[in-house]
Amino acid sequence: METYRLHELRAAELRHRAEQDRLVREAARARRDARRAARHRGRGKAEGPVSTDRKRFAHAT
Repeated sequence: METYRLHELRAAELRHRAEQDRLVREAARARRDARRAARHRGRGKAEGPVSTDRKRFAHAT
C-alpha cells in the first residue's frame, strides 16, 4: 500500500510539473506572437527613402 501511495505522489508531481511547463511554453508563444504582431503593424507606415541620390555608389562589376 505504501508503494501505491508513493506512486500517486510521484504521478501528481509529474502532472504538476507538466502543467507548469505547458504554461511557460504558452507564455513564451504569446510573447513571441505579440512581438511579431507589433513588427507587422509597423510595416504599414511609409517612411520614405533616406537619400534620393541614387548615383552615390559605383556599380559592382
